[in-house]
Amino acid sequence: MTRATGRDELTDAAADAAIEQACRILRLPTIREHHARVAEAAARQKAGYKGFLVELLAIECDEREDRRKSRLVREAGFPRPKRLDDFDFTANPLIDPGLIHTLAKGAWIRAGQPLCLIGDSGTGKSHLLIGLGIAAAEAGYRVRYVTAAALVNELVEAADDKHLSRTIARYGRVDLLCLDELGYLQLDRRGAELLFQVFTEREERASVAVASNSAFSEWARTFTDPRLCAAIVDRITFEAHIVETGTQSYRLRSSQRKHANSPAARDRERSTK
Repeated sequence: MTRATGRDELTDAAADAAIEQACRILRLPTIREHHARVAEAAARQKAGYKGFLVELLAIECDEREDRRKSRLVREAGFPRPKRLDDFDFTANPLIDPGLIHTLAKGAWIRAGQPLCLIGDSGTGKSHLLIGLGIAAAEAGYRVRYVTAAALVNELVEAADDKHLSRTIARYGRVDLLCLDELGYLQLDRRGAELLFQVFTEREERASVAVASNSAFSEWARTFTDPRLCAAIVDRITFEAHIVETGTQSYRLRSSQRKHANSPAARDRERSTK
């Protein structure tokens, strides 16, 4: 782009074309899209040049921040959008809303501390895990979501293909590893040892958030080697935040209520009176 010698003589069309070209070169897509509207508003409000420039730059910065948040959430690999604002705390009174909202601020991630969500299926573990993960990503943390089974399978394949250290290092670089469904499947010794390497890579340095349907005392069913199980529990629980979600399935109760209120159920109830 050549510099104009007579900027005061530029027509509106020429000025717009010059702004468009400059924005493309400087990669300022939001300014390119909104400069005309902001200029019209500035003229109506008799804003000075600096005020006009501040408004344009603020819009560009805000848009870049939104794109960065969306990128971090997308790269985390969450299976579905589950936000903390959508969590029904009244459905599970065992979960303290204040604690969850404190965790959402991310101080435990900055400190490299673990988080354990322990409870039966349907009690909100995965929703909280994903919700806290999304909150962390939108706060600027690098987050990765994966199920325990998928991670172990990936590690086994990496070991077979001779690039295990690279895969473990990749999982070691994220600020928060969200590990879901730990305890659903029994892991053989090799799988457990590989998973242990990931925990060791992150120990006291980067956070791991685990959702499990088994109490710690039952993890021996998942990690069949007692010594390895003890070492993994030690890694996961040291300075950990532990949230117990209980045993009463919200999904089951919701299904039972819907079934009880269905027309067929009401007809059956009337027929027995």
